[in-house]
Amino acid sequence: MREFDYIIIGGGCAGLSLAYELEIHEKFKNKTLAIIEPRNDYIRDKTWSFWKVAAHNFEDCVKHSWSNFSVNIPNQTKYVKCDNSPYQSIDSGLFYEKIINTLKKNTNINFFKSINEISTKNSFIFNSVTNVSDSKNDLWQHFSGIEIETNKDVFDNQIFNLMDFDCEQRNSVHFFYTLPFSTKNALIETTWISDLNHPSNQDYSIQLEDYIKNKLKIKNYEIKFKETGAIPLFHPQNIKKINQMEIGTAGGMTRLSTGYTFMNIQSQSKYIRENFENIQKVNNFNINSKYKFLDNIFLKVLKKNSEKMPEIFFKMFNCSPSTVINFLSNKSNIYEDFSIILKMPKRVFLKELF
Repeated sequence: MREFDYIIIGGGCAGLSLAYELEIHEKFKNKTLAIIEPRNDYIRDKTWSFWKVAAHNFEDCVKHSWSNFSVNIPNQTKYVKCDNSPYQSIDSGLFYEKIINTLKKNTNINFFKSINEISTKNSFIFNSVTNVSDSKNDLWQHFSGIEIETNKDVFDNQIFNLMDFDCEQRNSVHFFYTLPFSTKNALIETTWISDLNHPSNQDYSIQLEDYIKNKLKIKNYEIKFKETGAIPLFHPQNIKKINQMEIGTAGGMTRLSTGYTFMNIQSQSKYIRENFENIQKVNNFNINSKYKFLDNIFLKVLKKNSEKMPEIFFKMFNCSPSTVINFLSNKSNIYEDFSIILKMPKRVFLKELF
């Protein structure tokens, strides 16, 4: 069986981001890489969105960028500017095409459908795949979205709606999320934070249709794209293995309170590239431990006080835009952390802290 110097298990966002980062910095001139990915075709299947708080490799894959957003609870709307850290949305189809075309130019890089096709005994492995099938009772951010197109101008594509909590909650946390790519085209998602056994994930299509027709007042539209997914709001339990490093969600790159992962993956990929020659000896790249601590408290509050969460999220945006964005993007300083904490209901959070 063929042997490779390095193996990436999982050719999704984390695996491909890492492979691309290493390839464009010529780490595979004299080294070989195998990427294990079972899919037959790379087509658009996801949308990754984030505040641009640092440079990344995929500006040419950005479908749209916004400098204004809104947050809604019943009878209140907050408008926020984010000029210094625009919110960007990546088209996964463009992302895949860019990376696959680049990687295929290097004969030292090969794709395989199964790990059983190659030998792993002398390889260093980057693993982005983890088994969380037995964690359905833990908290997840699960969602379903459709990109629609209308025959007339109905959207303001200069502003997106980050969270609209003015909807049924079903004893959970629920909001709608709208990204207008043009005046006639937008991605609209119904998003829930709950366990996967919650009834919220049984009627996504009805939720979206009702919101579009009755809340957005759009009667005629064509569905151009659909996506459904679930992000674990807990870190998978990994057994430390010699000559293996976990990456992406498997490596703790998902921010537990938000589900944001894309920019953390880019930071992790850069860290691995900078330490590539000594990768067997370096420590894992981790999100700052203060965020894990604060997020764990936040999720405990969320689980026990779901009815209070829309207002808690809303109050967070009473801080300055840069403070909130930095906090949600793992870039905040101590002053900004305290600014966020002071907006939270003290009694509820202190109860979970102690």
